[in-house]
Amino acid sequence: MSSNRLAWIAILALGLLVIVQAAADPSGLLSLLGWTGADLWPIRAPWQIAPFVVYLPVLLGVTWWAVRSIAGSRWLFAATTGSVVLAVLLAKFAMSLVAAGDLGTAAWGSGFALAKAIPAGLIVAGVVAIAGRRRSVADAPDDAPSVWAGALIFGAIAPLLAGQWWAGAPYDRWMPAPNVLNGVLATVGGIAVLVLGAIGCQRVLGRRVAGGTATTFLAGWFAAMGAGALLALAASIVGMVSDDGFAGDLWPLMSGYIRLADGVAYGACTGWIVGFAAVWSRRQSTQPSPIPRPALRAGAVTLAAVAVAVPFLARPDAQPASPAPLDSAESGTLLPLRVSGEVIADAAGREVLLRGVNVNQLVDFYAPRPEVPSTLPLTDADFAGIADHGFNVVRLALSWSALEPERGRYDEAYVDQIRVAVAQAKAHGLYTVLDMHQDGWSNAPSPDDVSCRPGTSPMWGYDGAPEWATITDGAPRCQFTGRDISPAGGRAFNNFYYDTDGVQEQLVQAWAMLAGEFKDEDAVAGYDLLNEPNFGESAPLTSSLLLGRFYDRTIDAIREAGAEQIVYFEPSILWSGLGFDSGPPAGFTDDTNIVFSPHLYAESITMDASLGLPTIVSIERGFTLADRVAQKYGGIPVWTGEYGYWGDGRVDKAARFANEQDARIQGGAFWVWKQACGDPQNGIQELGDGLMPVLCSTGEDAPRNTALIDELTRAYPRFAPGRITHLAAEGDRLELTGTAGDGGCRLEVWFPSRVDAGASAVDTVGVEDIAFTPLGEGSLMTGCAAGDYEVRTGGA
Repeated sequence: MSSNRLAWIAILALGLLVIVQAAADPSGLLSLLGWTGADLWPIRAPWQIAPFVVYLPVLLGVTWWAVRSIAGSRWLFAATTGSVVLAVLLAKFAMSLVAAGDLGTAAWGSGFALAKAIPAGLIVAGVVAIAGRRRSVADAPDDAPSVWAGALIFGAIAPLLAGQWWAGAPYDRWMPAPNVLNGVLATVGGIAVLVLGAIGCQRVLGRRVAGGTATTFLAGWFAAMGAGALLALAASIVGMVSDDGFAGDLWPLMSGYIRLADGVAYGACTGWIVGFAAVWSRRQSTQPSPIPRPALRAGAVTLAAVAVAVPFLARPDAQPASPAPLDSAESGTLLPLRVSGEVIADAAGREVLLRGVNVNQLVDFYAPRPEVPSTLPLTDADFAGIADHGFNVVRLALSWSALEPERGRYDEAYVDQIRVAVAQAKAHGLYTVLDMHQDGWSNAPSPDDVSCRPGTSPMWGYDGAPEWATITDGAPRCQFTGRDISPAGGRAFNNFYYDTDGVQEQLVQAWAMLAGEFKDEDAVAGYDLLNEPNFGESAPLTSSLLLGRFYDRTIDAIREAGAEQIVYFEPSILWSGLGFDSGPPAGFTDDTNIVFSPHLYAESITMDASLGLPTIVSIERGFTLADRVAQKYGGIPVWTGEYGYWGDGRVDKAARFANEQDARIQGGAFWVWKQACGDPQNGIQELGDGLMPVLCSTGEDAPRNTALIDELTRAYPRFAPGRITHLAAEGDRLELTGTAGDGGCRLEVWFPSRVDAGASAVDTVGVEDIAFTPLGEGSLMTGCAAGDYEVRTGGA
């Protein structure tokens, strides 16, 4: 069969596959080219039509060219599979580039399509192999063209082009990974694997693939993709010893896939360098170059050396400045908070552990049954109860829909509710993190007449954006597996990320307004810009690059409003659903007063738990991954904005979670303080869930889970002079060591039980003027710490 005919068979098979997948996949996420039911008209931006006018032509065109080029290969099945994989990744790259105009993110993001590309490649390759059984096969060449110069450049420029490749959660410092964020050893090791891998793969392919210039070029390109796969394999092998291990979760498999996606995507986007080198080498056998080989080698080596050196020289080493210390911290006064290196500190130079709860009682939730309230009243008694349990922070969830019910008009009554809540929290010694909350984009439910595709179902509303900011382009409000995968929600988020009709700008200005209101309020611990942002329709473009752009412009608006408090930023909902995510790119903002705030729901509400699968990420590993991503942002603090929902065995899991918090000296906010019986997250049931549950039939308090409360309210230092060096606790048992700095000396330690001033069970070193004060259900120990200090209790 002729090469042209095989190429046409390949694109016909691929085109049919695209149509079948689009029809069968109700989410639009699992198919090569998804269709969610959104209107195709009017066209407002390139991203709306890029899938059809860019992705599809590139996909089919590259497949046709590649299959035609390798039709004479003895390895037709494997070569066709590689051709389709290459076509899918290049199509994703081209579409992303047109949609957002960012070369680096478009190239890196192409790897997200690998899980779709491989099955598609196998299917099309099977069809082509059957159709080409009687084709003529060309003789393989005696030797493979040399590509050492191209391979050297291909590997050496990897750190220069790395961007998000080989960065974040899947990589530790020992793995070969050519990104300067991983250190010199990993970078050099990664370059070596890419260079040697490209040369080795070329030797294998070049001796088995016969044909003309196009075939030689494509074989070199495949060799580069193979080198990327070898890099993933090398990193995974090293990772089994240095990082992944066999800890009972699926992380080694998941992280191995991500590394494979990174490596193959890099090969797909830059492997043409090796392809050109193969063509050039082949031509030298008949048409020698006038440039001497020593000069060519020297040029290649020089270019490679420069490419390796530049990213290391350009990497910033500056650390955020520490807050100016005060001579002392006034007793009972909440001082302004700032990021200092990897910790949160107050204006007295003391490290602050923010441990508390989420409060959702100001959220504008959808009410599944109007007669059943979806929130409980928020009163001073709530803040008193929170403080009585030893907590020192509240993450106060707010709703954009309530804040700005009409475009450009803020509801002063709602703003006043926020003011009152912050003041009441402050009166009880609690900091407040203002959280712009959303779940499922908005509180709009499916319309009564909605028609949901098979595999999806009508859904409740939840909370978030106002109606005027909800642009769904006719996509149905139907959920696939849960509220966060909805065609309407995905399209609304896409329009938000691309700032359609200025809706993103409106939220930016809403934050500027709030920041202006609270810029002088020291008890406001900061601003959490958007709760669990959805990935939209075009991850990772939306969930990384465009999410980072939103954060950047919002931070700028907050600072322009005069607010200097901390900004907390979250990765997308994927972190809550999988236990990890890529997050905004490194350097998305030049602001240093920021905190990475993922929601560590591992072994809780992640997809593995809901689908009955083995654990993807364990509780302990979840902390490791969060710390690793925070290092990507320059070594900033991690603060868990939400955790909880453990269900069966939640006391044991809460203990493991708390142990990790102590070991890493971190804070967080439990979800949730109280939950109303009509809360759509709670469902209509007898018990209003939460740390303080409510009996729905009577409205009275339900019995408390005291064992869970005991784990959440264990002893901990609320404010510690200088830096904490070790923390471990269980109930009242505490091991605390620290090194005081030049700032305030006042140490505050919470104990969940009453401890009187003469308690011999509390041993201290380097702490003077010790006093114990009853606080709610426990005690607050204060003292003045200097130098290296220790606090130990209960025989610890």
